[in-house]
Amino acid sequence: MRVIARLDVKNEFVIKGIHLEGLRKVGDPNRLARAYYEAGIDEIVFIDAVASLYNRNNLFSVIRKASEEVFVPITIGGGLRNLADIEQALDAGADKVALNTAAIREPELIEKVAKRYGSQCVVASVQAKRTASGWEAYMETGREKTGLQVLDWVRRLQELGAGELLLTSVDQEGTKSGFDVPLVRAVNEAVSIPVIVSGGYGQPRHIADLLEVTEPSGLCFASVLHYKTTSVDALRKSIEVARASRVK
Repeated sequence: MRVIARLDVKNEFVIKGIHLEGLRKVGDPNRLARAYYEAGIDEIVFIDAVASLYNRNNLFSVIRKASEEVFVPITIGGGLRNLADIEQALDAGADKVALNTAAIREPELIEKVAKRYGSQCVVASVQAKRTASGWEAYMETGREKTGLQVLDWVRRLQELGAGELLLTSVDQEGTKSGFDVPLVRAVNEAVSIPVIVSGGYGQPRHIADLLEVTEPSGLCFASVLHYKTTSVDALRKSIEVARASRVK
């Protein structure tokens, strides 16, 4: 299971909030990325947190520098609207692109990117909020409803050629109160492509609770790494312990 660092960036600073809102500055994205790489992180995800406000991604210079210092897969997301944007992102040094709003507005974009660059390049980002009957997919950094049921939408994304999913629980994001385990389990069972989980981690038992019923391909961590309340090694150990307990 991959241990992944998530860096949400606004105006050249990594930021963090709760439910994708109330953002606070944390630090320099390249400095943090280099530190996580040196600590043994498996992958790094950079998200332009305000790209929807400007209709463009402003992280290309950050990615360009990161790719010179960080030698693990890099994913870039936020404000990538078309093939030209995606080509620019990959030219800057990204290995994968994360698409949410653009994919909802033009689902065929997933298919176009997969055909041109391969499914392994396409990360379908899904921002989910609970409803009375399940979960609804949101866009524009968790602010706008789409009317799409998450389980229907992830199946469609797989059909279109997405190589993996970045699943963010907006309800749990930044709360440190645990993952949305039913959501992760339902999505993991709905698709056969890898699922990366983001949103809610606060302590080791949250990993144990998740792995007791389902096993995603990767776990994304943000504030617990940014504020140094845990380490990459400690997170990896928590995963190992949770897996061992499940086997027993």
